[in-house]
Formats: sequence, C-alpha cells, structure tokens
Amino acid sequence: MPFFSRALSRVKPAATLVMSQKARDLAARGREVIALSAGQPDFDTPDNIKQAAWEAIQRGETKYTPVPGIPELRQAIAAKFKRENGLDYKPSQTIVANGGKQIIANAMLATVDEGDEVLIPAPYWVSYPEMIALCGGTNVFVDTAESNGFKLTPEALDAAITPRTKWLVLNSPSNPSGAAYTEAELQALGEVLLRHPHVWVFVDDIYEHLVYGDFRFTSMAKAVPELFDRTLTMNGVSKAYAMTGWRLGYAAGPEPLIKAMEKVQGQLTSAPCSIAQWAAREALDGPQDYVHSARAIFEQRRDLVVSMLNQAQGLHCHTPEGAFYVFPSCAKLIGKISPTGKVIRTDEDFVSELLEAEGVAVVHGSAFGLGPNFRISYAAATDQLEEACRRIQRFCASLRDPSAT
Repeated sequence: MPFFSRALSRVKPAATLVMSQKARDLAARGREVIALSAGQPDFDTPDNIKQAAWEAIQRGETKYTPVPGIPELRQAIAAKFKRENGLDYKPSQTIVANGGKQIIANAMLATVDEGDEVLIPAPYWVSYPEMIALCGGTNVFVDTAESNGFKLTPEALDAAITPRTKWLVLNSPSNPSGAAYTEAELQALGEVLLRHPHVWVFVDDIYEHLVYGDFRFTSMAKAVPELFDRTLTMNGVSKAYAMTGWRLGYAAGPEPLIKAMEKVQGQLTSAPCSIAQWAAREALDGPQDYVHSARAIFEQRRDLVVSMLNQAQGLHCHTPEGAFYVFPSCAKLIGKISPTGKVIRTDEDFVSELLEAEGVAVVHGSAFGLGPNFRISYAAATDQLEEACRRIQRFCASLRDPSAT
C-alpha cells in the first residue's frame, strides 16, 4: 500500500522556488549570481507599518484572533475596496489569511470537487493549477498570445466553458506576463460570463497598484457589477507594501463563500499572525506615499529591462502594463548551441544554460504554461538589472548556429 496520497502525486514543486534555490546553491559554491527569479520587492517594509507592528507588540496584541481576521483589519479592507475600487463590501464579506496562497487554497477547497473544471489563462502563476489539482479539480488552460498582450479573449473564454466549469481565474496585472486588462476588456469577458451563470470568477488583484503610464486599473466586480455576487476578489499587502514575509492576504466576496472559506481556514491554520494583521491595517489605512514612489521606480526598471532585452540577439520582449515581470520570447534561439556545447531545445534549456554560463537566474516560461519564453522579475536593484541584462545580451550573442560547427 503506498504511503503518500494520490493528491500529492498531482502536485509539482513551484518552478519559481526551484530556480531560486538553484541560484542560492550556485552562490554557496562561490559563484556571483544575480537572481531575478523571485517575485518580491527589493525595498524594505515602510517604517510606519513596522512601527504599527511594534506598537501592537507593546500593547500585547499577541494572542489568538478571530479566524477571519481582527475586526479592525476587516473594516480597513472593506474601506479599501470602497475607496480604491468602488466596491461595497461589509466587513463580514471579507477574510484575512496567511498570504494570498491561502486565500486561493481556502476558496478551492471550499468549492471544487473532483471533475470540476477551472479555467486558467496561460501564461499563469505556477501555484494556481497545483492548488486546483490538489483539490481534485480539472485545470483547463486557455492559451493567450503575445500579439494580444497575453490576454484572454472573449472568444477563447466562451469556447472553453462547459457545463462542468466552476471558476475562471483572472490575474490582472498578471504574473508572469505583466498583462493588465482594461475596463472595456473586462466588460467584454463579462458579457461571456453573464451568459454562463454557473461560472464564478476568482480575481487576483495582488499587483493592482503596480500599473504604469496612463493605464487605469479596474477590478472585474466594478467593471461588471452584474458579476458582483459570483466574484471573489483577492488582494494582499505583499507586493504593494513590500511585505512578502509578513504573509498576509485578504479577499472579499459573497458572505456564504467567505463563511465556507473561514470554515476551511479554521481547521488548517486558524487566524493569521496577530502582529502581521495590525501591520496590514496600517498599510491599508496609513499614508500611501511608499506605493506611489515604488511604482515610479518599477516603471523605470520595466522600461530599462524591456529596452535592454530587445537589444539582445534573438530575444523579443513585449512591454507589459503592470506588475514587475517581463516575459520575453526566446523562440529564435531554440536550436542554437550554448558555450558548453548543449543544444538549446527548450526554454528550460535556455534558462539553465544562462544560469550556468552567466550566473543569471530567471524562470522558464513553460513552467507558467507558455513557451518558449522566460520570466524576469525586475523587483531588484537597478544596477543589478543592468548587469543582468548585459550578461543576458552576452549569453545570447554566444549562442552558435548548428551549421557553424
């Protein structure tokens, strides 16, 4: 009799974490490595948020809290949705969890049965399909194209929906592509969803504040109010406020769904860290200067990285609307030979040889469901990004055509 569950066999390790560990291992052997594989800001958590955490400790806010979060934070979340997104939620329609990942897991465990289908536009964040597989659900990947900015089209959405479809997962701005949907694009998708009332929408807005140029962020429940009662909107403090290690995510949606998610969370982890909750309350209610300054820096970094990658032989990099990732194509380099003599047959070969030759860690696009591409996180110091892009340019120039051997 096998010891491990069938559910475990359905789940793969996160490629982003695997590549980050490879970078650490290489650095431990004395190599100078620039790791652009992890999606976390290189900035420190703002001082006012740290101060709020310290004050919470001093007040003795170190005990268990209600499973869905302290009332003060749930009120701040409801106020944030009203103020920034034009969405009216009561605090009882919100839930706080140990990071965005737990929000997803709570929702899927509470709603997905074996055979239920979940639509996921590709490229996608690596953890979506694994959580759905863990629940016994069926992942239905819907390909997008760079020519359309890596965005799901209404036609593709309509064609993918079946009677067994339970959720559409929509991440805007997207990890890994940085694609963000305009209000008109969301409304076009909403027209399709309104024709299929059995399909719910899981909206991942974690990169909401990181949009650039003239782009205006809109959330699905605001763009299509008719979907409000079957939309779960997830967000968090990790990306916007440089709080990845605080592990604090939140969501708002129909109260029966929130109650079901609370039931799941109550058995898995109970409440999130009490101190992180008070810090998150300050993040949402306090000054927002950091958000604006960080966004300006990320936009400069995006423009730098896109420009330098498009100067590399054989690469093409689309300019994304948001987040802090680019998703360049290395299709023209497939079939070439690396300095070690290895033939680059896949995007995974490309990133492995890049790490070996130049000490730059990125993540292969096929891990996100679409290749031959690779993901770069530009949430790193500008001088590191410049050096990394120079190394990528050098690596691309070093690749030989098989006919030249």
